[in-house]
Amino acid sequence: MLFQPFLPRLLPCLPAASFPFSILSSFSASGIAIPPSFFDPMGLLLSCMSCQSAPASPTQQPPAIRRSSTSSRRGGGGGAKAMEIDEQALAAAAALVLGQRHSTGGVGGAFDRSASVRYAAKRQQQGPAPLPRSSSTRPRSLGDPELQPQQLLAKDLNTKNLETKIIVLVHGGGFGAWCWYKTISLLEDSGFKVNAIDLTGSGIHSSDTNKISSLPEYAEPLTSYLKGLGDAETVILVGHDFGGACISHAMEMFPSKVAKAVFLCATMLTNGHSALDMFQQQVDTNGMLPRAQEFVYSNGKDRPPTAINIDKASIRDLLFNQSPSKDVSLASVSMRPIPFAPVMEKLVLTEENYGSVRRFFVETTEDNAIPLSLQQSMCANSPPEKVLRLKGSDHAPFFSRPQALHKTLVEIATLPPAAKAS
Repeated sequence: MLFQPFLPRLLPCLPAASFPFSILSSFSASGIAIPPSFFDPMGLLLSCMSCQSAPASPTQQPPAIRRSSTSSRRGGGGGAKAMEIDEQALAAAAALVLGQRHSTGGVGGAFDRSASVRYAAKRQQQGPAPLPRSSSTRPRSLGDPELQPQQLLAKDLNTKNLETKIIVLVHGGGFGAWCWYKTISLLEDSGFKVNAIDLTGSGIHSSDTNKISSLPEYAEPLTSYLKGLGDAETVILVGHDFGGACISHAMEMFPSKVAKAVFLCATMLTNGHSALDMFQQQVDTNGMLPRAQEFVYSNGKDRPPTAINIDKASIRDLLFNQSPSKDVSLASVSMRPIPFAPVMEKLVLTEENYGSVRRFFVETTEDNAIPLSLQQSMCANSPPEKVLRLKGSDHAPFFSRPQALHKTLVEIATLPPAAKAS
C-alpha cells in the first residue's frame, strides 16, 4: 500500500466508521497493528488528543520512517522538509481512505461536513422554508397571531364601497407620527389612505413643547388638516393615549368631517373634565405613572410645570411591557416631552357636535399606563357604540399587537354607516 508507512500514525486520529471491514482486514494482513482504542470511543478521543498535542515520550519513540536516499542526503533544512512531506503524506492517506470508503459503499463521513451541505437534500425534500419569525423574543399570543404577508393585505377588501377610506392617526403624549409606522404600512396595503399627524411640539414638529399654552394650540395640526378637507370628505380619527383628548376637541369643532372616532386606550373624557383628572385616577390603580413622571419647569420652580418627561428607565415597564426591544429602542430616542397646559385643560363637549359622532373604544389588557380598569371606567361614564379588546397588548398596541390592531381598525372601518333617524 502506497501510504502504509504513515497509517500507524493516521489510524488513531480517524473514527472506526471511516474504514470498511475489508480495508481493516487488509491493514492486518499487511502487518499494520490496529490499536484497541480504535474501536473504543473514549480511547479514540484520548488517542486523537495525544496524536495532535501530546509530546512524544522519551521512552516511546514513534516508528522509524524510512526515507528515500534523496531526502536523507539533503542538508540544512532537511528536517523541516521531511516534516512537510510527512504532513502531505498523511493528508493524502486520509483522502485515499475516504475515497475507498465511498467506492465500497461505506456509510458515515470521516469528517463533519457543513450544516448547509448535510441538510440541503432534506430541505429540498421538505419544500421551501417558512418565512422567518419576528426578531422579537416575546411569545406570540392568539391576539397577535403570526400571519403571512398575503394574509395582511386584505385582498378582498373593497375600500371603494366604504363610508370613507381616509384614516387619520393621532399619537399620544410624548409620541409622534413615527410610532404608527407598522399600522400605516398595513392599512395602506389594505387600500386605505392614511395620514399620521405630528401634533404641535411632537415628532418632527419644530415648536418648543414648553411654550404650548392650550389644547387648541397643541391639536392645531389636526384641526388644520380637517379644515382643509373637501365638503364631502370624511375621515376616521384614531386617537391614542392623550390623543383621545385631541380628537375629542376636533370632533367638537368639525363633527361633519368625522365619520367615526376610535379611542385606542385613550383619554375618552366627558364634558368639563381634563386629561389630568383621568390620569390622577391612575394613582389609585398601580401608581406606576406618577413614579415615572419628571416635571419640567422652564419658567422657574415657582411657576406651574411646562412639560412632563417620562423617565427613560421606566418606559419599558410603563408603556412597552409587551413590545419588541427594537421598538422600545426607537421610542427611547424619539419621544419628546408632553406639554403640561393641554393636559390640565378641561374639555367643552356638546351633545350636538361631539355627541353626534360614532365612537369606538379599543381596550388594551396589559396596559400599565392606562390600566384596563380605568379604561372600562371611562367607557362606563360615556358609553361608546362598541368596545373592542386587544388581548395581550400593552399601552403601545401599534408595537406589541400591530396585526391585531390592524384587524380591529379594518373591522371598524367596514361597519356600514349608521341609519339616520327619520
